[in-house]
Amino acid sequence: MALSQEKKVENIKKFQNHPTDTGCSSIQIALLTARIKEISGHLKTHKKDFSTERGLLKLVGRRRRLLSYLKKHNFEEYQKTIKELEVRE
Repeated sequence: MALSQEKKVENIKKFQNHPTDTGCSSIQIALLTARIKEISGHLKTHKKDFSTERGLLKLVGRRRRLLSYLKKHNFEEYQKTIKELEVRE
């Protein structure tokens, strides 16, 4: 259930601040959001896959922590990221 390389590159290009930027908070949040959406789709068809559900909850927690960090340190980028990814606050 890993993201395809094309989806990763697409998200990185959309959120990077400069051409060699591959790990800023907004990129990490975008990649986590893509994985969360993919795993959520999996869990809709496999309701009893509890280990995947636990992994999903860990990813959601990691994304929440990154969003709170981004909100504290760069509020403009936080708002842009939230709007672009359609994630609630």
